[in-house]
Amino acid sequence: MQQVFAQAERYLPLVMQPGRKFDDLAGHCVANIFFEDSTRTRNSFTRAAQLLSADVIQVSGEGSSTSKGETEIDTARNIEAMGVDALVVRHSSAGVPVNIADHVKCAVINAGDGRHEHPTQGLLDIFTLQRHFGPDLAGRRIAIVGDIINSRVVRSNIFGLRTLGAKVIVVGPPALAPMSLSTLGVEVSHDLDAVLPSVDVVMMLRVQFERLAGQSIASIQEYRDAYALTERRTRLMPEHAVVMHPGPINRGLELDSEVADGPRSIILRQVTHGVAIRMAILRLILVG
Repeated sequence: MQQVFAQAERYLPLVMQPGRKFDDLAGHCVANIFFEDSTRTRNSFTRAAQLLSADVIQVSGEGSSTSKGETEIDTARNIEAMGVDALVVRHSSAGVPVNIADHVKCAVINAGDGRHEHPTQGLLDIFTLQRHFGPDLAGRRIAIVGDIINSRVVRSNIFGLRTLGAKVIVVGPPALAPMSLSTLGVEVSHDLDAVLPSVDVVMMLRVQFERLAGQSIASIQEYRDAYALTERRTRLMPEHAVVMHPGPINRGLELDSEVADGPRSIILRQVTHGVAIRMAILRLILVG
């Protein structure tokens, strides 16, 4: 993890300087194979590869032969056969990137698989926190709020944050944040107002209606009343506490615009840092 962060620190100044590039991956080709919709992750990997002078191929589920019945493995093997060095794979089902990796020789990077993991998002979130608070996150209290059970981001963040000694509290309605999550080594709460005064970070999540999460809440208004991070609720947080969100944001549902765009928000820093983290990952995997 720290090796990735050290490399990302080197690349970060480049991300915000249009027109400059490194040639670390000149002559390499990266394919983004996204069987599930994405804005930030796909474009972040694309930008990362371009800033390292790699060629980029874009493949989406709707625009690929999987819509004609081709398997994901056949798609991956055909893309690899075009001389690709790395496949960046996102899929709505858990385990697909690993399954593809078992059938190709090139590198495979998990860009999010079902409800399972989103490793690069977890890394960029931790990198953002270390740059804000300092490298030692031991003892920091991070509340992750919302649709916990359906979130792959949560699982990656729990693993990384607990490894660094941080305390993670997951918050949401019982159907979306069941007590069984405590087996992951986290505290589980259903009362956001009670948690806010003692945390350093509040990471909000959207309700994943595409995964039928909407069936687990009585109503949108009831969910918002109990779990939305409003400007009023931010006044319950310590003065130093910050707000994060992996995106996309459902403004007016889990997060109000005044908070998303306010002084506590480090959401856009997450996006910027995501490019640097993905640059570091591509370089370390393809060059070493």
